[in-house]
Amino acid sequence: MRTDRHGFKHIVAAFGLAVWFSAPAGAQTDRLDGLFADLATAEADEAARIEAQIREAWSKSGSPAMDLLLRRGREALEAGEAKIAADHLTALIDHAPDFAEAYHTRATAYFAQDLYGPALEDLRRALVLNPRHFGAMRGLGRILQELDRPVDALEVYREIEQISPNSPDLAQAIERLQVQLEGSTI
Repeated sequence: MRTDRHGFKHIVAAFGLAVWFSAPAGAQTDRLDGLFADLATAEADEAARIEAQIREAWSKSGSPAMDLLLRRGREALEAGEAKIAADHLTALIDHAPDFAEAYHTRATAYFAQDLYGPALEDLRRALVLNPRHFGAMRGLGRILQELDRPVDALEVYREIEQISPNSPDLAQAIERLQVQLEGSTI
């Protein structure tokens, strides 16, 4: 009988921890859903502010150590050290394989090194983990343009337009691609 009560205590403790750990994630999801709803109707200047809030939320892994690796990767990118950035971000991904922002940022580091294949794979993974990741979509669109695939790039930018219709610089990117494709079937 004592082992049953002991086992029950472990189950209750595990359930309590699961609820406690999932509550912030649920709150984070609710907050993000609200921000995305606001983003869908925001004017351009407000869209930039809301996108920044969303990016800030995406940058929080839930672990100070993992957030430090992300910050170091970003700092290396800003310093022009794309290889070092990719190394930091690879370590981050090794420890937090479900952190979409790590893949997105490492894709940026790979792109800076002209490593389009690995960048595309990381963007794919980021979008699997976070289908609304407009930053990963922008990166994908830019690479598709670099690979001279304007029809595909335009399709990606149209997807961003569904999420953030007044996203800064999006209208210009779409217009440039439409002009490039003028006379072609889209």
